[in-house]
Amino acid sequence: MQSSLIHLANNSRKFLRPKLSKYPRLHRFMITLHRMYCFLTGFAHVLPDYYIIGVAKCGTSSLYETLIQHPSVQPAVTKETHFFDRYYDRGISWYKVCFPFKFQKFIAKFFLRKNFITGEATPRYIEHPYTAEKILKITPNSKLIVILRNPIDRAYSHWNMNYQGGEKEDLPFEKAIEQERIRIEGEYEKMKKNTNYYARQFYRYSYLDRSTYVKYLEKWMKFFPKNQILILKSEDFFSNPQQVFDRICQFLNISQYNINKVKKTRIGKYNSPINPKIREKLVEYFKPFNKKLYDLIDEDFHWDEDILVK
Repeated sequence: MQSSLIHLANNSRKFLRPKLSKYPRLHRFMITLHRMYCFLTGFAHVLPDYYIIGVAKCGTSSLYETLIQHPSVQPAVTKETHFFDRYYDRGISWYKVCFPFKFQKFIAKFFLRKNFITGEATPRYIEHPYTAEKILKITPNSKLIVILRNPIDRAYSHWNMNYQGGEKEDLPFEKAIEQERIRIEGEYEKMKKNTNYYARQFYRYSYLDRSTYVKYLEKWMKFFPKNQILILKSEDFFSNPQQVFDRICQFLNISQYNINKVKKTRIGKYNSPINPKIREKLVEYFKPFNKKLYDLIDEDFHWDEDILVK
Protein backbone atom coordinates (compact mmCIF):
# COMPACT_ATOMS: atom_id res chain seq x y z
CA MET A 1 0.00 0.00 0.00
CA GLN A 2 2.73 2.43 1.05
CA SER A 3 4.78 1.58 -2.04
CA SER A 4 1.80 2.05 -4.37
CA LEU A 5 1.02 5.47 -2.90
CA ILE A 6 4.63 6.52 -3.27
CA HIS A 7 4.74 5.45 -6.91
CA LEU A 8 1.52 7.36 -7.52
CA ALA A 9 2.95 10.47 -5.85
CA ASN A 10 6.19 10.27 -7.84
CA ASN A 11 4.36 9.79 -11.14
CA SER A 12 2.10 12.73 -10.33
CA ARG A 13 5.09 14.94 -9.56
CA LYS A 14 6.83 13.94 -12.81
CA PHE A 15 3.65 14.71 -14.74
CA LEU A 16 2.88 18.03 -13.05
CA ARG A 17 6.36 19.56 -12.66
CA PRO A 18 7.01 20.39 -16.38
CA LYS A 19 3.45 21.64 -16.78
CA LEU A 20 3.58 23.87 -13.71
CA SER A 21 6.93 25.34 -14.79
CA LYS A 22 5.10 27.00 -17.67
CA TYR A 23 3.06 28.97 -15.14
CA PRO A 24 5.58 30.54 -12.70
CA ARG A 25 3.01 32.07 -10.35
CA LEU A 26 1.03 28.86 -10.07
CA HIS A 27 4.26 26.93 -9.61
CA ARG A 28 5.38 29.22 -6.77
CA PHE A 29 1.95 28.94 -5.18
CA MET A 30 2.09 25.13 -5.27
CA ILE A 31 5.58 25.18 -3.75
CA THR A 32 4.34 27.48 -0.97
CA LEU A 33 1.36 25.20 -0.40
CA HIS A 34 3.63 22.16 -0.14
CA ARG A 35 6.00 23.92 2.26
CA MET A 36 3.02 24.85 4.43
CA TYR A 37 1.87 21.21 4.40
CA CYS A 38 5.35 20.13 5.45
CA PHE A 39 5.43 22.68 8.27
CA LEU A 40 2.07 21.52 9.58
CA THR A 41 2.54 17.76 9.25
CA GLY A 42 6.31 17.20 9.53
CA PHE A 43 6.04 16.29 13.21
CA ALA A 44 3.81 13.34 12.29
CA HIS A 45 6.47 11.61 10.17
CA VAL A 46 9.39 9.40 11.17
CA LEU A 47 13.04 10.04 10.41
CA PRO A 48 15.28 7.52 8.59
CA ASP A 49 16.74 4.51 10.36
CA TYR A 50 19.37 3.97 7.66
CA TYR A 51 21.05 5.75 4.78
CA ILE A 52 22.71 4.31 1.70
CA ILE A 53 25.29 7.07 1.35
CA GLY A 54 27.14 5.88 -1.75
CA VAL A 55 28.84 5.34 -3.99
CA ALA A 56 27.36 6.44 -7.33
CA LYS A 57 27.58 3.86 -10.15
CA CYS A 58 28.24 1.08 -7.65
CA GLY A 59 24.71 -0.34 -7.49
CA THR A 60 22.99 1.94 -4.98
CA SER A 61 19.72 1.94 -6.92
CA SER A 62 19.65 -1.83 -7.23
CA LEU A 63 20.54 -2.19 -3.56
CA TYR A 64 17.78 0.19 -2.45
CA GLU A 65 15.13 -1.40 -4.68
CA THR A 66 16.10 -4.85 -3.39
CA LEU A 67 16.13 -3.71 0.23
CA ILE A 68 12.58 -2.33 0.11
CA GLN A 69 11.35 -5.79 -0.93
CA HIS A 70 11.71 -6.68 2.74
CA PRO A 71 8.30 -6.42 4.49
CA SER A 72 9.84 -4.49 7.39
CA VAL A 73 11.48 -1.85 5.19
CA GLN A 74 9.26 1.02 4.11
CA PRO A 75 10.38 3.19 1.18
CA ALA A 76 10.85 6.93 1.17
CA VAL A 77 8.86 9.15 -1.18
CA THR A 78 11.87 9.01 -3.47
CA LYS A 79 15.07 7.00 -3.33
CA GLU A 80 17.30 10.09 -3.44
CA THR A 81 16.05 12.99 -1.33
CA HIS A 82 19.30 15.01 -1.64
CA PHE A 83 18.35 16.74 1.61
CA PHE A 84 21.79 16.75 3.20
CA ASP A 85 23.74 17.74 0.10
CA ARG A 86 21.33 20.02 -1.78
CA TYR A 87 18.08 20.87 0.01
CA TYR A 88 19.13 21.27 3.63
CA ASP A 89 17.85 24.83 3.68
CA ARG A 90 14.29 23.54 3.14
CA GLY A 91 14.25 22.44 6.75
CA ILE A 92 13.66 19.28 8.74
CA SER A 93 9.86 19.34 8.28
CA TRP A 94 10.29 19.16 4.50
CA TYR A 95 12.62 16.21 4.98
CA LYS A 96 10.36 14.33 7.37
CA VAL A 97 7.48 14.41 4.89
CA CYS A 98 9.64 12.25 2.61
CA PHE A 99 9.10 9.34 5.04
CA PRO A 100 6.13 7.36 6.41
CA PHE A 101 3.82 8.57 9.17
CA LYS A 102 4.50 7.69 12.78
CA PHE A 103 1.11 6.02 13.09
CA GLN A 104 2.17 3.51 10.42
CA LYS A 105 5.17 2.54 12.52
CA PHE A 106 2.99 2.37 15.65
CA ILE A 107 0.50 0.02 13.98
CA ALA A 108 3.27 -2.17 12.57
CA LYS A 109 5.10 -2.53 15.87
CA PHE A 110 2.28 -2.76 18.41
CA PHE A 111 -0.57 -4.35 16.46
CA LEU A 112 1.11 -6.32 13.68
CA ARG A 113 4.14 -7.18 15.85
CA LYS A 114 6.64 -6.57 13.04
CA ASN A 115 9.69 -4.40 12.57
CA PHE A 116 9.33 -1.10 10.79
CA ILE A 117 12.30 0.83 9.40
CA THR A 118 12.73 3.32 6.61
CA GLY A 119 15.58 5.09 4.89
CA GLU A 120 16.87 6.61 1.72
CA ALA A 121 19.73 6.28 -0.75
CA THR A 122 21.50 9.41 -1.98
CA PRO A 123 24.90 8.31 -3.31
CA ARG A 124 26.31 11.84 -3.39
CA TYR A 125 26.18 12.03 0.40
CA ILE A 126 29.47 10.23 0.84
CA GLU A 127 31.53 12.94 -0.86
CA HIS A 128 29.81 16.03 0.50
CA PRO A 129 31.99 17.75 3.12
CA TYR A 130 29.20 18.38 5.65
CA THR A 131 26.72 15.54 5.21
CA ALA A 132 28.24 13.30 7.88
CA GLU A 133 27.94 15.89 10.65
CA LYS A 134 24.44 16.91 9.50
CA ILE A 135 23.22 13.32 9.65
CA LEU A 136 24.92 12.84 13.02
CA LYS A 137 23.08 15.88 14.36
CA ILE A 138 19.63 14.75 13.19
CA THR A 139 19.83 10.93 13.44
CA PRO A 140 22.92 10.03 15.51
CA ASN A 141 21.94 6.35 15.89
CA SER A 142 21.18 5.74 12.22
CA LYS A 143 22.91 2.98 10.24
CA LEU A 144 25.00 3.80 7.17
CA ILE A 145 25.41 1.51 4.17
CA VAL A 146 28.16 1.98 1.60
CA ILE A 147 28.49 -0.13 -1.54
CA LEU A 148 31.84 -0.01 -3.34
CA ARG A 149 32.75 -1.21 -6.81
CA ASN A 150 36.15 -1.73 -8.40
CA PRO A 151 37.18 1.95 -8.73
CA ILE A 152 38.22 1.53 -12.36
CA ASP A 153 34.82 0.13 -13.31
CA ARG A 154 33.07 2.85 -11.33
CA ALA A 155 35.05 5.58 -13.06
CA TYR A 156 34.44 4.12 -16.51
CA SER A 157 30.74 3.60 -15.81
CA HIS A 158 30.47 7.21 -14.62
CA TRP A 159 32.16 8.50 -17.78
CA ASN A 160 30.10 6.20 -19.99
CA MET A 161 26.85 7.50 -18.49
CA ASN A 162 27.92 11.09 -19.20
CA TYR A 163 29.31 10.33 -22.66
CA GLN A 164 26.16 8.60 -23.83
CA GLY A 165 24.20 11.53 -22.44
CA GLY A 166 25.81 13.69 -25.12
CA GLU A 167 25.59 17.13 -23.52
CA LYS A 168 27.45 16.16 -20.34
CA GLU A 169 30.65 14.75 -21.84
CA ASP A 170 32.33 15.14 -25.23
CA LEU A 171 35.81 13.88 -24.34
CA PRO A 172 36.94 10.25 -24.71
CA PHE A 173 37.64 8.49 -21.42
CA GLU A 174 41.43 8.88 -21.47
CA LYS A 175 41.21 12.62 -22.20
CA ALA A 176 38.45 13.05 -19.62
CA ILE A 177 40.54 11.61 -16.78
CA GLU A 178 43.55 13.66 -17.93
CA GLN A 179 41.46 16.84 -17.76
CA GLU A 180 39.64 15.91 -14.55
CA ARG A 181 41.74 18.02 -12.16
CA ILE A 182 41.26 21.13 -14.30
CA ARG A 183 37.52 20.58 -14.77
CA ILE A 184 36.70 20.16 -11.09
CA GLU A 185 39.29 22.58 -9.69
CA GLY A 186 37.91 24.66 -6.84
CA GLU A 187 34.50 22.98 -6.80
CA TYR A 188 35.00 20.98 -3.61
CA GLU A 189 36.44 24.04 -1.89
CA LYS A 190 33.28 25.98 -2.79
CA MET A 191 31.18 23.26 -1.12
CA LYS A 192 33.32 23.58 2.00
CA LYS A 193 32.83 27.34 2.07
CA ASN A 194 29.10 27.24 1.38
CA THR A 195 27.12 24.27 2.70
CA ASN A 196 24.29 25.00 0.23
CA TYR A 197 26.55 25.18 -2.83
CA TYR A 198 25.75 22.45 -5.34
CA ALA A 199 29.00 21.52 -7.09
CA ARG A 200 27.60 20.38 -10.42
CA GLN A 201 30.99 20.27 -12.16
CA PHE A 202 32.50 18.20 -9.36
CA TYR A 203 29.77 15.57 -9.39
CA ARG A 204 29.76 15.44 -13.17
CA TYR A 205 33.46 15.09 -13.96
CA SER A 206 35.09 13.57 -10.84
CA TYR A 207 35.63 10.14 -12.38
CA LEU A 208 38.80 9.24 -10.48
CA ASP A 209 38.25 11.43 -7.43
CA ARG A 210 34.93 9.83 -6.51
CA SER A 211 36.53 6.41 -7.00
CA THR A 212 39.14 7.23 -4.35
CA TYR A 213 36.87 5.88 -1.64
CA VAL A 214 39.23 5.89 1.32
CA LYS A 215 39.51 9.66 1.72
CA TYR A 216 35.75 9.99 2.04
CA LEU A 217 35.28 6.99 4.32
CA GLU A 218 37.98 8.29 6.65
CA LYS A 219 35.90 11.43 7.15
CA TRP A 220 32.71 9.49 7.92
CA MET A 221 34.52 7.31 10.42
CA LYS A 222 35.47 10.42 12.37
CA PHE A 223 31.78 11.01 13.03
CA PHE A 224 30.32 7.49 13.18
CA PRO A 225 31.70 4.35 14.86
CA LYS A 226 32.45 1.35 12.65
CA ASN A 227 29.54 -0.64 14.07
CA GLN A 228 27.15 1.86 12.48
CA ILE A 229 28.70 1.54 9.02
CA LEU A 230 28.29 -1.46 6.72
CA ILE A 231 30.64 -1.54 3.74
CA LEU A 232 29.67 -3.87 0.91
CA LYS A 233 31.50 -4.99 -2.20
CA SER A 234 29.37 -4.34 -5.27
CA GLU A 235 30.68 -7.38 -7.12
CA ASP A 236 29.61 -9.62 -4.23
CA PHE A 237 26.14 -8.11 -4.13
CA PHE A 238 25.49 -8.92 -7.78
CA SER A 239 27.18 -12.35 -7.79
CA ASN A 240 25.74 -13.59 -4.46
CA PRO A 241 22.88 -11.26 -3.54
CA GLN A 242 21.23 -13.43 -0.89
CA GLN A 243 24.41 -13.77 1.15
CA VAL A 244 24.98 -10.02 1.06
CA PHE A 245 21.32 -9.33 1.81
CA ASP A 246 21.55 -11.54 4.90
CA ARG A 247 24.40 -9.33 6.13
CA ILE A 248 22.28 -6.24 5.55
CA CYS A 249 19.36 -7.71 7.50
CA GLN A 250 21.62 -8.54 10.42
CA PHE A 251 23.13 -5.06 10.33
CA LEU A 252 19.70 -3.37 10.30
CA ASN A 253 18.34 -5.72 12.99
CA ILE A 254 15.50 -7.02 10.83
CA SER A 255 14.52 -10.63 10.16
CA GLN A 256 16.25 -12.67 7.48
CA TYR A 257 14.33 -12.57 4.22
CA ASN A 258 14.66 -14.47 0.98
CA ILE A 259 14.73 -11.98 -1.85
CA ASN A 260 13.09 -12.92 -5.13
CA LYS A 261 15.79 -11.28 -7.21
CA VAL A 262 18.01 -8.23 -7.34
CA LYS A 263 16.08 -5.42 -8.98
CA LYS A 264 18.79 -4.20 -11.32
CA THR A 265 18.12 -0.57 -12.14
CA ARG A 266 20.07 2.14 -13.96
CA ILE A 267 22.40 -0.46 -15.49
CA GLY A 268 24.53 1.25 -18.11
CA LYS A 269 25.25 -0.25 -21.51
CA TYR A 270 28.72 0.35 -22.89
CA ASN A 271 29.37 0.94 -26.57
CA SER A 272 32.83 -0.55 -26.05
CA PRO A 273 34.87 -1.93 -23.13
CA ILE A 274 37.61 0.08 -21.49
CA ASN A 275 40.95 0.07 -23.30
CA PRO A 276 43.12 -2.64 -21.64
CA LYS A 277 46.18 -0.33 -21.57
CA ILE A 278 44.24 2.39 -19.79
CA ARG A 279 42.92 -0.20 -17.36
CA GLU A 280 46.43 -1.41 -16.54
CA LYS A 281 47.53 2.19 -15.85
CA LEU A 282 44.56 2.73 -13.58
CA VAL A 283 45.29 -0.48 -11.66
CA GLU A 284 48.62 1.07 -10.71
CA TYR A 285 47.03 4.45 -10.03
CA PHE A 286 44.49 3.06 -7.57
CA LYS A 287 46.78 0.56 -5.82
CA PRO A 288 47.93 2.86 -2.99
CA PHE A 289 44.39 4.16 -2.41
CA ASN A 290 42.98 0.63 -2.35
CA LYS A 291 45.65 -0.45 0.12
CA LYS A 292 44.68 2.39 2.46
CA LEU A 293 41.04 1.43 2.07
CA TYR A 294 41.68 -2.22 2.93
CA ASP A 295 43.65 -1.18 6.02
CA LEU A 296 40.83 1.14 7.08
CA ILE A 297 38.03 -1.40 6.75
CA ASP A 298 40.06 -4.52 7.65
CA GLU A 299 39.03 -6.27 4.44
CA ASP A 300 40.75 -6.88 1.10
CA PHE A 301 38.50 -6.64 -1.98
CA HIS A 302 41.32 -7.87 -4.28
CA TRP A 303 40.57 -5.26 -6.92
CA ASP A 304 44.26 -4.87 -7.80
CA GLU A 305 44.31 -8.46 -9.01
CA ASP A 306 41.46 -7.83 -11.40
CA ILE A 307 42.89 -6.51 -14.67
CA LEU A 308 40.40 -8.24 -16.90
CA VAL A 309 38.58 -6.08 -19.39
CA LYS A 310 35.05 -5.44 -18.18
